[in-house]
Amino acid sequence: MPAYDHEEQDQLEELKAWWERWGAPITIAVVVAAIVIVGYQGWRWWDARHTLEASALYAAVDAASTAKDVAKAKDAVADLTDRYARTGYAARAELVYAKMLYDAGDHKAALTQLGWALDHASDDALKAIARYRIAQIHVDDAQYDAALAALDAAHPAAFDGMYADLRGDALAAAGRSADARKAYQTALAKLDAKSPYRNYVQLKLDSLPVSAQAAAQNAAIAQGAAAAAPAGAAPPAPASAAPAAPATSTAGKP
Repeated sequence: MPAYDHEEQDQLEELKAWWERWGAPITIAVVVAAIVIVGYQGWRWWDARHTLEASALYAAVDAASTAKDVAKAKDAVADLTDRYARTGYAARAELVYAKMLYDAGDHKAALTQLGWALDHASDDALKAIARYRIAQIHVDDAQYDAALAALDAAHPAAFDGMYADLRGDALAAAGRSADARKAYQTALAKLDAKSPYRNYVQLKLDSLPVSAQAAAQNAAIAQGAAAAAPAGAAPPAPASAAPAAPATSTAGKP
């Protein structure tokens, strides 16, 4: 029995020595781990509540848009961008509010809201939509260089067709028919083959006036065909220029 007591005493002494050496670091590690766990859970709770509050304000903006109540939308957007600027709801609300201002004819204010969305959005798709609408307003205001500059910015490939189409609108309105033709052709190549919007782009492409060079080439082809035709054959119909492009509007685009 005394031998057992001596062995037990040795173990206690070893444990005491070990604790004296490692007790403080272990205690600190446990406390830090507890703080991290509690902090993480608290952050999750705060983030969930933060997101919920932001979503409620976005719903208010959406409801104001449906009711066409610009004043209510303005108040909700101001609150959202002031308190929840880092959430995805803030940039989305700015896009909705900018569309309301655009529809009301206040292009300058719409550009301001779109600029905020562009600067604060973390989602590349939201940035692309904001740039597209900025370019759209510039086209409507005959600021074609500004529109083209906005469309030159990098954007997700999914927007290539839309951007090329709007580029065609800007170029056509600026009188650059040859460049507009290339832009519309690019849009047709990028748009989904099943998209009904392709028909509208094709219509705009077909409505572009033929350039003088193209008209001369068509005339040369017609003359060559006439010279090669057998005697007595009816002459081919002369190549005619395509009708002038109708005035285009981008108001209905997204």
